[in-house]
Amino acid sequence: MPEPTKKDEMPNGQPEESVAPESNGAPMPLPEISLEVSPPPEAVAEGQEPVETVGKMPEPPEPEPLQAVEAQEQSPTENGSNQPQPGGVGVTEQAEAANSAVKEEPGPCSPPQLDDDHEAATTPSPTPQAEDANSVKKLSVDLPNDSVPVSAMGRKDSDGAVWSLGEGQNPDELDKPVVTPPLSTLLTEKPQGGTIPVGADISFVAKVECKDLLRKPTIKWFKGKWMDLASKTGKHLQLKETFDRLTKIHTFEMHIIKAKENYAGNYRCEVTYKDKFDSCSFDLEIKEAEQGSQNIDIRSAFKRSSEGQEDAGELDFSGLLKHRNQREPKQQDDTPEVDVWDILKNARPDEYEKIAFMYGITDLRGLLRRMKKIPREEKKSEAFAKKLDPAYQADKGGKIRLVVDLADPTVDLKWYKNGQEIRPTPNQRKYIFEQKGTLRIMVINNCSLNDDAAYSVAAGDEKCSTELFVKELPVKIVRGIEAVKTTVNERIELECEVSEEGAQVKWMKNGVEVPTGVRSRYRVKSEGTKHFLVIDDASREDTGTYSIMATGGTSEAHVKVDLKPLKIFQDLQDITVKLGQPIKMHCEIFPGNIPGRWYRNGQLIQPNDRINIIQRNKVHRLEIGTCSLHDAGDYTFVPEGYSQSLSAKIHIIDPPRVHLDSLNLPENTMTIVAGNKLRLEIPITGEPVPRVVWMKGERVILESGNRVRAETYGDQTSLTIDITEREDTGKYKIVLQNEAGEATASIKIKVVDIPDPPEAPMVPVVGGDWCSMTWEPPKYDGGSPILGYFIERKKKQSSRWMRLNFDLIKELLFEPKKMIEGVPYEVRIFAVNAIGVSKPSEPSKAFTPLAVTSEPTMLVVDDVTDTSVTVKWRPPETIGAAGLDGYLVEYCIEGTDDWVTSNNELTEKTKHTITGLIPGTKILVRVKAMNAAGSSTPRTLQHSVMVKEVIEPPKIRVPRHLKQTYTRRVGEAVNLVVPFMGKPRPKVLWLKDGKPIEPSHVNIRNTDCDSIIFIRKAERSHSGKYEMAVQVDNHVDTAIIDIQIIDLPGPPQCVTIEDVWGGNVALVWTQPKDNGNAPIIGYTIQKADKKTMEWFTCIEHYHRTCITITELVVGNEYFFRIYSENMCGLSEAATQTKKSALIMKEGLQVKTPEYNDHDFKEAPKFTQPLINTAAVAGYNATLNCSVRANPRPKVIWMKNKIMIVDDPRYRMFSNQGVCTLEIRKPSPYDGGLYTCKAINDLGEAQVECKLEVKGGFTFYELMQRGVPLNLIDKYMSEVKVVEQEK
Repeated sequence: MPEPTKKDEMPNGQPEESVAPESNGAPMPLPEISLEVSPPPEAVAEGQEPVETVGKMPEPPEPEPLQAVEAQEQSPTENGSNQPQPGGVGVTEQAEAANSAVKEEPGPCSPPQLDDDHEAATTPSPTPQAEDANSVKKLSVDLPNDSVPVSAMGRKDSDGAVWSLGEGQNPDELDKPVVTPPLSTLLTEKPQGGTIPVGADISFVAKVECKDLLRKPTIKWFKGKWMDLASKTGKHLQLKETFDRLTKIHTFEMHIIKAKENYAGNYRCEVTYKDKFDSCSFDLEIKEAEQGSQNIDIRSAFKRSSEGQEDAGELDFSGLLKHRNQREPKQQDDTPEVDVWDILKNARPDEYEKIAFMYGITDLRGLLRRMKKIPREEKKSEAFAKKLDPAYQADKGGKIRLVVDLADPTVDLKWYKNGQEIRPTPNQRKYIFEQKGTLRIMVINNCSLNDDAAYSVAAGDEKCSTELFVKELPVKIVRGIEAVKTTVNERIELECEVSEEGAQVKWMKNGVEVPTGVRSRYRVKSEGTKHFLVIDDASREDTGTYSIMATGGTSEAHVKVDLKPLKIFQDLQDITVKLGQPIKMHCEIFPGNIPGRWYRNGQLIQPNDRINIIQRNKVHRLEIGTCSLHDAGDYTFVPEGYSQSLSAKIHIIDPPRVHLDSLNLPENTMTIVAGNKLRLEIPITGEPVPRVVWMKGERVILESGNRVRAETYGDQTSLTIDITEREDTGKYKIVLQNEAGEATASIKIKVVDIPDPPEAPMVPVVGGDWCSMTWEPPKYDGGSPILGYFIERKKKQSSRWMRLNFDLIKELLFEPKKMIEGVPYEVRIFAVNAIGVSKPSEPSKAFTPLAVTSEPTMLVVDDVTDTSVTVKWRPPETIGAAGLDGYLVEYCIEGTDDWVTSNNELTEKTKHTITGLIPGTKILVRVKAMNAAGSSTPRTLQHSVMVKEVIEPPKIRVPRHLKQTYTRRVGEAVNLVVPFMGKPRPKVLWLKDGKPIEPSHVNIRNTDCDSIIFIRKAERSHSGKYEMAVQVDNHVDTAIIDIQIIDLPGPPQCVTIEDVWGGNVALVWTQPKDNGNAPIIGYTIQKADKKTMEWFTCIEHYHRTCITITELVVGNEYFFRIYSENMCGLSEAATQTKKSALIMKEGLQVKTPEYNDHDFKEAPKFTQPLINTAAVAGYNATLNCSVRANPRPKVIWMKNKIMIVDDPRYRMFSNQGVCTLEIRKPSPYDGGLYTCKAINDLGEAQVECKLEVKGGFTFYELMQRGVPLNLIDKYMSEVKVVEQEK
């Protein structure tokens, strides 16, 4: 049931509306009312214990105003937080509302007394143990202008029930047993209550035995009913759990440290494991120390406990609720006294938050609740003499009257529902408005749940509000359902009558809701106030307890469905049948619609393709299509639900038979390869088991034979030949005999072998990379047809044969392809039958494939004159092993097929001029490639050529890289080729900066199609703009080429130390005189300590001419030098500062003593030698060592005493004396003895190590890597030796 609508009263006196969400959108029903009354003195004197009760408003005889006291929210000690929960009010609000209701209207508005007919069911949590009457604690809050004590505290359960401490229950209620759910016994040891003084420690222990549990159970500790202590752990509360593996017991402990007064109360421990649950309650009593009275500081009282206080995370946040008789004196404070209450009283409601923030009050909602309790002088209404009551209650279907008394009858009056104005309509009788003098009445007829809302009435500028609660009466069961006892297949109808027509009810069976879908066996119907549950065809599964549930009660009855008595009209009969014949068994029983089960030798028979089970009314049939020996036995039919059964026996006889079909042998012939073992197993049948005799011809095969023997066991017989021979081929006979008859069968055994090798093949035709070969079949096929042939070939000089086909060739003709031209080959044949592959035939005679080349490519006309045509072409794409002897050029006049050879002898050039042509004629030209195999396919011009010279204007085609400035370094060669076009041959002229070029400085060579400018050794004087002019008659084309010859720049000028301070040095320099004919792009600054004079780079590519060098070491003396840089590189020399910069500590003047420089020169010495290493093939390997020498030595790496020079597979590094050799993706060939040798002027030293490469390569992979054949042979032999040693 959803929670009712809550309305909190705001400080400004206006009602605040908040409606709890509902699934159906209908107004909320009347909320439950909690009445709290302090226990009378008599109850305290007699030692009666306060009992938790739930009170509800009784139904009044007629609608009247109701002063509602709303259910309070959970107290801070129960929900673990002092923050207010939504939808509720605090303890003090409830007490104030109850007292104000009594004071304002003691008559009809006072809360009515509870009676037995309207009391709610009491389902409390485990009842706490009885306490002494004198120890009952009374809690109250001493606030300004507040004299109403809080006598009891209530809490709201999750189902909407309000729990409170009252003065007790009626005697009848005390006798009623409390219904609690059954608990499983998980706890083997339960925590016990205790009593401790304030500030002491106490522990509670619970134990759970887990022998039958698969995982750890879940435990929760609670204080009160709902406050979970797991979130309150801190310095005052600790939870601990341990597990004993020997005893399989979980121990859970709760430790309370330095207990306080408010820790007293009832605690609960809950243990859950899957569907099991156990719970235990215990009490903690705190003996209080005598203390003086205590006053509450509002600024500390309304601070939340979680804001940095030491007591954050304690068990109880209701720190404001203290005993009146134990208040401590107010703590002394040096700050001036400020009465915040007076400030809040005189302030507007919108200023409360600002004032609370100013004085450090963070619990604003708690402050607002306390402000409501301060009595206010209510302003007398000018429009209303009497306002609406705070709340009204009406039954569903009844009517209610809302009455106000106006002080001024002439004021316009408007009624509102949930803020919407209610307007009267002439045809609607829902709302009726009446006037009686100064009284204004609104009558609401036929109240429904939609009328449960907030109503208000506005008279001029004033407004008053109320709330109407509509109570829905529960649906009661007038006449319950009755028990039914019947038999199967009968109709069952359960009937129930309720108090209201159209009510919603729920049918249940054994506590589970009855399904009422389209395919359900149950049908539900209703007629007025009567409801029916119908079962048309009852079965035994319908037996159970059926119940109907309504909002006002339930009714249940038991339905029992029994079977009808069994009668046997025809029993089962014993049957004897031959094997393979059908079997039919039947019986007739009553009742006819009872199913049953068939059993054979106690095993349940399931229907399948061979066995058919039929039931037709009273007759039950078992039909077996084709019986087998397994079908013999005792058969039983058992009707379902009955203890009686019907039995009979089936006997099966069978003459002997040999089942050769199961072998799936063609024509009963068994074929086997000579030399293999033969075991032939043949199934036999017969009842009784027949006697078996094996014969070959007239000879009987005995079971005791050595190589050939016969065996019989069970339902099969076998013939075994250990090593088959050709003589074993023949016909074998099997004879079976038993009492039912005799049977014989024959089987043939054929011993086959591989065929003989064919004769040597013949090769009649040979092509460029193919040949045609033929052969004859072998003389003997091995007793099995030839399935095909395998072909192999090899080079004549080689001994390695390669198979050409993986699919058998059935013909006697084959064309091998993809052979190398000019290489002699041999071929051979293998014959294949079902047994295997024969030995190879003799190889054929050697043959060499040869082929003509392909046609020439890209045949074009190069030049045409009045008497000649020049053509050019490119060589053929494919040139065979026979090579290319030359080309043959032919031409013919267009329109004829008379081709004339232009060159009598073959030409090796790819360009030819045909001369002696007649001007004005059109000719076609073609070219053939010739070699020893013959001429290729000719390449012919696509179009005819007119024999006539054509003038073509000149055109210079400047390459793309010459359209920009062409840059070269000094000393490099300049070779520029500028192509051009034009006919006849153009004239070429070169100029440099407008002047002719001197041939002694620049070489120029011109051809028909391009011009070449060549400078063998470029100098800076060769820089400039070169102009090229090409002329044909009056046509001229020009182009300009810009050449720039650059060199390394000179060093900077005048590098000086501008200033030295701290660890910083300022340097200034000027640009170099010579920039190398290219702009300066940066500078490189280096520093060197005076002691070592080893230069280190400070910065590179620096663009300015001044810099500050930082992070210099105090006490060192530095020199600096600077390189200039252009696009050609760094200058060869650097400019060094003449003076050094001494980095001195600020404030100190240190005189550096003069020392004689130590001679650091020494011969090379290896401080870390090479170590023998094993590498994995294909993964990079490194060899490392370290050497010390001065001056720096030259490092040389050697493999097997041979120096490693310019080998891309090796990379050598040397950094700070550490020498490294990296071998990229090594192969076993890279293994061996490696040596590192260091040499300087004072001497030399060397170290060695062995490198072993594991995981070698194949012969093919080594060939791909380019390893020489002699090294491959050496490596393969070494690998074989290593494998033999392993």
